[in-house]
Amino acid sequence: MAAFGGLVFDGFELWLMPQASLPVTLSLMGEEFARINGGKWFAWYTAALMLGAACGGIALGNLGDRWGRSRAMSLSILIYSVFAGLGAWATTQEQMLVLRFLVGMGTGGMLPNGVALVSECWPNASRAVIAGIMGAGINVGIMLFGQVTKLDGWAVDAESWRWVFKIAALPAVLGVFSLLFVPESPSWLANRGKVKSASISLTELFAPKLLRVTLLGIALGAIPLLGAWAASKWMIPWTDQVTTEALKSYSGSDATMIAYYKSYKGNVQFYWAIGAIVGSFMGAQVAVWFGRLWSYFFISLAAVTLTWTMFQHTAPLEKSFLAIVAAQGFASTLFFGWLPMYLPELFPTRARASGMGLSYNVGRFATALGVLAAGWLLKEVFGNSMAKTGAFCGLVYALGLVAIWFAPNTAGKSLDDDD
Repeated sequence: MAAFGGLVFDGFELWLMPQASLPVTLSLMGEEFARINGGKWFAWYTAALMLGAACGGIALGNLGDRWGRSRAMSLSILIYSVFAGLGAWATTQEQMLVLRFLVGMGTGGMLPNGVALVSECWPNASRAVIAGIMGAGINVGIMLFGQVTKLDGWAVDAESWRWVFKIAALPAVLGVFSLLFVPESPSWLANRGKVKSASISLTELFAPKLLRVTLLGIALGAIPLLGAWAASKWMIPWTDQVTTEALKSYSGSDATMIAYYKSYKGNVQFYWAIGAIVGSFMGAQVAVWFGRLWSYFFISLAAVTLTWTMFQHTAPLEKSFLAIVAAQGFASTLFFGWLPMYLPELFPTRARASGMGLSYNVGRFATALGVLAAGWLLKEVFGNSMAKTGAFCGLVYALGLVAIWFAPNTAGKSLDDDD
């Protein structure tokens, strides 16, 4: 429950800026704001978060192998909570960029340590269910965030956005509780007792014995991350842009219609999160039903198809948009139930958190570059069209159709097997 809670708040932190980036940019830039700056700063905020997550995932993942999963997980929660809360007092874009990097450090460390801890406490029984619950945690946090911002008087806009950063500091309570009371992984404790050097250096993951699985883990983790952040997340600022323009052009005085426009961004996040919760929960089960390799192939096919459809064949405020958003959320997050099932099977116990940290987070370096490239494409190639940018970047999911056939089939492997 502590790991699940950490991932729920992880999702809350991750989706804070897709909702708040345009209001924050308008508020902090004032008269210097221009429409093009919204997309540019969204890309920079996302890139800072991804770089922080990459560094934190690698460093704190390795710390989990050295100090223990539970302590490293608790530290991750404290890091992302404290620095998210400090965002409420940011006065410049540059301050916010630094804070988003530091928030990313914590969110990056949460996933490998939380998943490793839970996977090792439930090494064989009901692993598909446990992996599904862990995969769903982040998306429950995304749904929670969307629901909070839909409340009357709780809008995230240029006049009122600092409150959401203050709320984002509250998970620090969970971090302290986890540090004091959550027990350590029995597998990690047993392995530390049997092996003189219970930890593993990062360079050892690239030694001949582990090189192949490390590179595969990085590739399989990078593809859905690139798709999610360089492509899918454009749906929120795109929606913000469309609904803001619709509200400005609306000449009526119907309070219901005005409220509809103002809450629509939250509705989009809610529908996406509902699909994502089901998808991330089902991803591990899909891996069991269809096998590790074929399932990743079909998930990649569904993700690339629905992402293209969402950006090119519908649009915010159209009748079909919310249904397509939910379907895309389902398909694109099947990966994040599949990965907690598959990645622990790739690595031995003494290298598990480090290996998973690399697999999840080296891809985030590429994701940071991908997001910045998407920001450049938005301005220089696609004429400030977020829809075209999202559709083009979503083609990255197609790489999964090929990459998966280089991966080993790990079905039936015990997590207690250290070969």
